[in-house]
Amino acid sequence: MKKHIMNRKSAFYLVFSFLLVFSWKGHAQEVLTKSEAVKSVLDNNYGIKIAENDVEIAENNTGILNSGYLPSLSTNMGWDFSLQDRLAEIEGRDPLDQNDLETQRYNASLDLNYTLFDGMGRIYNYEQLKLEHNLSQLEARETIENTLTQMFSVYYELARRFKNVEVLENTLSLSRERLQRVEYQFNYGQINKLAVLNAEVDVANDSINLINEKQNLDNIKRDLSVVLNEELSAEFVVDTTVNFIPILEIENFIDEAEDNNVSIRQIKENLLISEYDRKLSFTGYLPRLDLFGSYGWNRNISPESPFFPGSVQTTKGYSAGVSLSWNLFDGGQTSVRIQNAKVAYESQQLQKEQIKISVARDIKNAFENYKNRLYIYNLQEKNVATNENNFDRTREQFKLGQINSVEFRQAQLNLLNAQTSYNLAKYDAKLAEVQLLQLTGQLLNTEF
Repeated sequence: MKKHIMNRKSAFYLVFSFLLVFSWKGHAQEVLTKSEAVKSVLDNNYGIKIAENDVEIAENNTGILNSGYLPSLSTNMGWDFSLQDRLAEIEGRDPLDQNDLETQRYNASLDLNYTLFDGMGRIYNYEQLKLEHNLSQLEARETIENTLTQMFSVYYELARRFKNVEVLENTLSLSRERLQRVEYQFNYGQINKLAVLNAEVDVANDSINLINEKQNLDNIKRDLSVVLNEELSAEFVVDTTVNFIPILEIENFIDEAEDNNVSIRQIKENLLISEYDRKLSFTGYLPRLDLFGSYGWNRNISPESPFFPGSVQTTKGYSAGVSLSWNLFDGGQTSVRIQNAKVAYESQQLQKEQIKISVARDIKNAFENYKNRLYIYNLQEKNVATNENNFDRTREQFKLGQINSVEFRQAQLNLLNAQTSYNLAKYDAKLAEVQLLQLTGQLLNTEF
């Protein structure tokens, strides 16, 4: 009777673990490649879209319509009406009392204004707007790089979980095989019940571990959907292959990092913008020359007076001229602006040196971290090969009855730990490479 119950329990674990694996692999799975993930981020991520809108605004600001080089053309129209009573007292005459005297005036004009010279301010402002457009592009690039780094962090973590699921599935399969073997041995009286119970416990634990890892996998899938801003199929998988860039190429990237790092390039643009701020402040000492022209039409309807009869006068014609203005003294405001612009420029220079030092430190730390991760990855790869060889021998000895199930389980756990550590080391090394590429300004120039 006890043997019958034990057989039913063993069959339950076998069927449960079989259904667990079958449900995982029984669906058609679509592979989301790295290039597809990158494209999806660039097309859909909200942060990147906002950054692209900022670039478009900056580009609009550099257009001819915002340059100040075009003239302004305006029109003015008006009508004035008055109704008055008037009492005129003229010496030697009787007083003249006039009531309800209407006066109407109409006017219209078309005015053209153009600045011939504004102390070079227009030129400096236009050049500054172009630099701000360049800066907005660099800020958008920084947003893209940060978002891609975040995406790859989630993507490679997802790849690691997929590989872990494969490892746990294989571990569960081996545990089922072991349970079946000890079940046969128990039926023939070769081992006691304790070995069967241990095998059943291991199958249950491996099944639970697999379920938990699949749950983690589903959670990270949702994280990736948020980063991509795209509803992904529940059955999708990611590309788990990893290729590393040669160290010599990485070293070349590091040598060129000062020219390519986005933070350093941003501070260089800010320095140029500050230089134009200084130039703009000097324009307060220079004169301004404006050209204006106008075409006007006026019509006056006036009532009669004691001296003149009522009249209607209409005038029209052109007028043009040039005006020169020069603020000879503005209370020292221009001098203060010049001094402040100079100090601001010096601060930008100091900030540039500070950023260069910080970036150099971050790159050195990232490179050392990358090399260590690669070293650990290579060690873990050898460790997996050693544990696989050890497990294969242990498995053969277990089949021959030369070792017990406890020793078999220990070799199995050693292999499991080696494989999961290898997966962690592989994707940690790749993510360290991604971070190094971002710091050297090569992330957007690299094929994944």
